[in-house]
Amino acid sequence: MKRFAVLSTAVLFVFLGAAALAYPQQDQQDEKHNKSDKDKPAKQDQKPQQTQRPDTNGQESQQQKEQQREHRQQQGQNRQDQQQDRNGHQRVQEQQQQEQNQRQERATEQRQPNQNRHQAQQQDQNREQAERLSEHRQQQMVAEQQRRSAQFRQEQDQQRQSGLEQQRTQQLQQQRRTAQYRFQEDYLQRERQEQLRFQNERNRDYDRDPYYYSAPIYRYQRGGNYYEINQYGADVLRQAVNYGYSEGFRTGQADRQDRWHSDYQSSYAYQDANYGYNGYYVDRDDYNYYFREGFRRGYEDGYNSRYQYGRASGNTSVILDIQLSNILGFVSIR
Repeated sequence: MKRFAVLSTAVLFVFLGAAALAYPQQDQQDEKHNKSDKDKPAKQDQKPQQTQRPDTNGQESQQQKEQQREHRQQQGQNRQDQQQDRNGHQRVQEQQQQEQNQRQERATEQRQPNQNRHQAQQQDQNREQAERLSEHRQQQMVAEQQRRSAQFRQEQDQQRQSGLEQQRTQQLQQQRRTAQYRFQEDYLQRERQEQLRFQNERNRDYDRDPYYYSAPIYRYQRGGNYYEINQYGADVLRQAVNYGYSEGFRTGQADRQDRWHSDYQSSYAYQDANYGYNGYYVDRDDYNYYFREGFRRGYEDGYNSRYQYGRASGNTSVILDIQLSNILGFVSIR
């Protein structure tokens, strides 16, 4: 029994010793396990940071690409704008050069007829100096001129007494043609001033006036009849056509402003046809005829706001030389 008790006691001590040794080992394992658990969150916290870095770099790279693309687009737009500016500037320069060339051409065209006309007049003068009318013919021309002047003054008096000016003025007022009324008043005033000036020139020295001793150099046709005329008479007929064109142009403009139908024949200036005539060198009928020929063409241009038969010259309008030549139809005889 004693042995059994000793053995039991020994076994108990052995068991207790093993248990004592097991507890420290278990504590060490628990500490290790707790320590590993503590380290895990830290590692888990570090992992998202490591995964976020590639995303940030990708966003920055994408933004850089966008910026570079926008920069390239802006550069392309700037180059396109610069090219458009250069093209526009080039077009403006070309247009300005074209307009300058056109002005130079028009100026050349305008100078050329004047130069040709001056040369023609000079040639006419040279021919006239070589030929003079006889004394008998000169006296005949002086007598014709005196008759012509007296007849013109008589016709003027009859026209003033007829009251045509007042009738025409009242008619325009009733029709409310304001622009045409203003033009007619201006025409009448200018014509009166012309007649006053002509009255002061009545006393002429026929002996010194080259018209009366210059031989005819042109032949022309009117109304189925042929006439001969010298340079000075031809200049008066040229003046009649030009004055007629200018007054007709203004009359046509006035009717257009009044929105009146085209009717040049009812105009007082057309019916009168005496503006610029002083009773010298040509008959009144001749002057009236060529004045109305220019008037009709000027009226058409003014009414239609164009220059088909004439051109602008300063503050007035003049008929083209080609039209002037066609209207007069002068044929040189010397």
